[in-house]
Amino acid sequence: MERIYLDNAATTPLDKAVIAEMVKVMEGYYGNPSSIHAQGREVRTFIEKARKSVANLLNAVPAEIFFTSGGTEADNTAIVCGVGTFGLKHVITSKIEHHAVEHTLDNLLNKGVIDRVSYVDIDDKGNIDYDHLEKLLQQNPRSLVSLMHANNELGTLTDIYRVGDLCEQYDAIYHCDTVQTMGHYVHDVRKLKVHFLACAAHKLHGPKGVGFLYVNHNIKISPLIYGGAQERNMRGGTENVYGIVGLAKAFEIAHEHMEEHRIHIQNLKSYLINRLQAEIPGVMFNGEIDPDKSLYTVLNVSFPEMDMGDMLLFNLDINGISASGGSACSSGSNIGSHVLNEINANATRPSVRFSFSKHNTREELDYVVEKLKHIVEQNINV
Repeated sequence: MERIYLDNAATTPLDKAVIAEMVKVMEGYYGNPSSIHAQGREVRTFIEKARKSVANLLNAVPAEIFFTSGGTEADNTAIVCGVGTFGLKHVITSKIEHHAVEHTLDNLLNKGVIDRVSYVDIDDKGNIDYDHLEKLLQQNPRSLVSLMHANNELGTLTDIYRVGDLCEQYDAIYHCDTVQTMGHYVHDVRKLKVHFLACAAHKLHGPKGVGFLYVNHNIKISPLIYGGAQERNMRGGTENVYGIVGLAKAFEIAHEHMEEHRIHIQNLKSYLINRLQAEIPGVMFNGEIDPDKSLYTVLNVSFPEMDMGDMLLFNLDINGISASGGSACSSGSNIGSHVLNEINANATRPSVRFSFSKHNTREELDYVVEKLKHIVEQNINV
């Protein structure tokens, strides 16, 4: 069997239609989109067409979409510029956010840009305590709230409509990291009471190095990157035209087939849960697995304590299975998952994040379970 790729929360393979769209622009159009001559204007039309396409799928207006280098830049822009523009001194977040949020807030705190960060309580599955969130908002009017839609390691979903209602009630600025859910769920920004949403194209079968930040039209922020007048003076630097075109195409494909792919992937996830429970005694799951509370593309599995448990990912790799232990953005580091630590996951049990795409099959999962069962049986502590 060919290698089995189950690390789609880290990145997804490019769609062939996305590649074709990008190649068409690469081969035939090379003008600088800021140039006023015909070749420049020609390339500019590709960017604005992409912006309009993305905006339409979010029920936004094109002026609310700013293209970035990816989700990390989008998160940084929302937080740094949101805090700076509005003079906010207090931020509410959780201790299981992506490092693009966590480390940005640490930096702002260390520099004295903000006075305090408050952390909303979470349970052992990564669920937000909404009553505690409201209490924090009551105590700290005019805060920035940064809470992700789906945790990238656990898959646990946050009710972003409920968070948005609370932020509106207490006049807070709401930033939501939607990197894992863009292209997998419909985000209607006319119904969501959110000020910022982040996207990275490579999480939805688009290219790496490009994303966007949605900025609600009711607010205006200063730039993070200065230079030219690109992105309506909001982001200096010549635009990644090919990436932007690829992003828009990937976004269109994802929305066109969203329900079909959701059903397929959710069925795969449920199938793997059932197979693991049947074949590996003592297997557990980190985060929510209820379909209504969990991102259908992510499953975090906690295996029984075993000899060489820290080699589980390596053993999967040599058996042709690509998966991840926690956040893929820190793959190769010796630092344990901050997310698993915060939900008090058992550190003696090895955990693996399997993340699925439309390309995965049941046959692949059968092979994965077979190999996992063998590895666990060979290394289980008696």
